[in-house]
Amino acid sequence: MASNLVKLSSSLLRKTLKKPSVARRWKTNQAVSYKQSIINVPETRVSTLSNGFRIATEDSGLPTCTVGLWIDAGSRYENDRNNGVAHFLEHMIFKGTSNRSQEQLELEVENMGAHLNAYTSREQTVYYAKCFSKDLEQSVDILADIIQNSNFGEEEIERERGVILREMQEVETNLQEVVFDHLHASAYQGTPLGRTILGPTENIKSISRKDIVQYIEGHYKAPRIVLAAAGGVNHDQLCKIAEKYFGKIGVTYPGEVPMIQPCRFTGSEIRVRDDDMPLAHIAVAVESVGWTHPDNIPLMIANTIIGSWDRSHGAGVNVASKLGQNVAKLSLCNNFQSFNTCYTDTGLWGVYFVCDRMVIDDFIFNLQHEWMRLCSSVTEFEVERAKNLLKANMLLQLDGTTPICEDIGRQMLCYGRRIPFPELEARIDSVNSEIVRTACTRYIYDRCPAVAGVGPIEALTDYNRLRSGMYWLRW
Repeated sequence: MASNLVKLSSSLLRKTLKKPSVARRWKTNQAVSYKQSIINVPETRVSTLSNGFRIATEDSGLPTCTVGLWIDAGSRYENDRNNGVAHFLEHMIFKGTSNRSQEQLELEVENMGAHLNAYTSREQTVYYAKCFSKDLEQSVDILADIIQNSNFGEEEIERERGVILREMQEVETNLQEVVFDHLHASAYQGTPLGRTILGPTENIKSISRKDIVQYIEGHYKAPRIVLAAAGGVNHDQLCKIAEKYFGKIGVTYPGEVPMIQPCRFTGSEIRVRDDDMPLAHIAVAVESVGWTHPDNIPLMIANTIIGSWDRSHGAGVNVASKLGQNVAKLSLCNNFQSFNTCYTDTGLWGVYFVCDRMVIDDFIFNLQHEWMRLCSSVTEFEVERAKNLLKANMLLQLDGTTPICEDIGRQMLCYGRRIPFPELEARIDSVNSEIVRTACTRYIYDRCPAVAGVGPIEALTDYNRLRSGMYWLRW
């Protein structure tokens, strides 16, 4: 009886497999290949209003979306007198408009279940909202209202001074932020990129409503603003909404058209010694290139080869980075991470590390040895591995509507378009070890670095000796 049941079951299974509908269903459940998934990424559509205001979207059909304004204005456009006004404006922008009080604005956002946020960098200012797709127009209405109709009341300005001063105290406790501010101040001394985003304390205490209004009137112009959106977004619908709320933004400037001033790189150092601190925090960098420069991709690959390492991650010597292997074997630091910070026309390429005061010189020796190896003998295998890791990291960063929206807005300001990933992948794949060696030789070999150190840094390598480690004698 049991054998008959087995035969019957086998017979039914064979008949079922012969049914075309089931066979088709099983076939469609196969995994999509990497190439297919890259090609099938939703298209980034771009439109421009008559006043130069741009709209860029990626519609993935989700029930939620992120929509925001990316503005080509940041601390780089400030001067010594008003340094910090862009960040001050970011704080003031949510304090009420002529159409909504601060309380009404906050209640409206909360009732939608949305999130409203903003941030300021050295070259860009961003205001964005995360919301349900059905609330897209309401979110755009709020964004348009805050950048065009904010009140900037004197009482709110005075209250916000204290908030920003407390924020500055919090930033002082983030030693990585402190080191990078010192690095910029040293590398770009005497230029706009050398200033901090928050500005000096005396400026925060003196910035007035007039300064904020002048900054908006001088920079928030339609051709310098991008409305980016990702998630459940209909591009044509968003264009109509943008025309309704942003169509009247002006294009003329009250004075001179603000231009980016060239920022000269200076090989130099800043040392802030504090022997009471347990660990030294140090950054070493050379000048790299801007977003659009052809050498940016090879330098990104070189940056990936250097990699990062952290004692708390438990990988030990089992990492691909040769510098990471040496650090783990010799206990040279608690952690390090390479960085490639790009701006419009320049950049910083280097390494930030945290270590004990007694091994600073040893770490720098190993770091410079690895830099020189990049310039002379990096292998094809290392480059291929770094290319794969770079592509994976780029895709992993685009997880969710907010990172995608940020990628769209940033690329629209930096490149004037969003580079499709197949094109970016082709650019990365075209790089080989010879191209990496050539690029590293051009920007690292025998170049003057910028150095910033905070903490117990008595043993930080003398600058002249550190400079002499930026080349190898070749026979």
